[in-house]
Amino acid sequence: MEAIEVTGLRKTYKNREAVDGIDLVVARGEIFALLGPNGAGKTTTVEILEGHRRRSGGDVRVLGEDPGKAGSAWRTRVGIVLQDAADAADLTVREMIRHVGGFYPEPRSADEVIELVGLTAKSKSKIRTLSGGQRRRVDVALGIVGRPELLFLDEPTTGFDPEARRQFWELIRKLAGDGTTIVLTTHYLDEAEALADRLAVMADGRIVAEGTPATLGGRSGAAARVRWRTADGVAHDERHEDPTELIHRLVNTGVDLTTLTITRPTLEDTYLSLIGEAR
Repeated sequence: MEAIEVTGLRKTYKNREAVDGIDLVVARGEIFALLGPNGAGKTTTVEILEGHRRRSGGDVRVLGEDPGKAGSAWRTRVGIVLQDAADAADLTVREMIRHVGGFYPEPRSADEVIELVGLTAKSKSKIRTLSGGQRRRVDVALGIVGRPELLFLDEPTTGFDPEARRQFWELIRKLAGDGTTIVLTTHYLDEAEALADRLAVMADGRIVAEGTPATLGGRSGAAARVRWRTADGVAHDERHEDPTELIHRLVNTGVDLTTLTITRPTLEDTYLSLIGEAR
């Protein structure tokens, strides 16, 4: 059984199709990233998968059940980290996590979760005293305290400094390694590339491309850009499907290899191209 199976999903607001007949499959244990500009339909899609929004059409199965009809037992199997989560500012970190853990049948211990999200030194601090990045870690802690089989992460590293982001990535990899399925929405393309097994790009309510970070949008087969300067300082810039022959020729002609660069489209290049084509 797949963790998520979606066929022909639609969501209509008045005369506008926010989600326009998408198909989607997410395997169990997979880290799946959903990318797209604001207004693409990502949030609506994820809210339908979470059971927080009704769909207009299509078939949806999440952990084997229709999220629009699933009960409380199903909800204990799903963890959610919202982009803007409310908190109880006067509770300590440990008190808040222990309180939320009480809603689940077999929660992780508060101390285990606090260590996982890197807040051991702040466990007795009131939430209102935490920085924005530390509060975000509390949000993540609340999402994983119930040992979810499926975890939704909406812009999880907003407000994190670079070191905290890398630490959080290790947490996500650990959760996935333990068998948790993770659906991630993010505007950080380096984050999607570092974490996702597969990803999809949405634009105007449709999925315009899907694949691994390396193959998305034909990226792996895209022409390489080769740039160099000759001894007289003239700059050259060429594109080649396979630059091997060109490089051999340049070496044999004595080109200064310190001026030679070979690049293929980055994930950001590919993403922007896909979004531009969709528009």
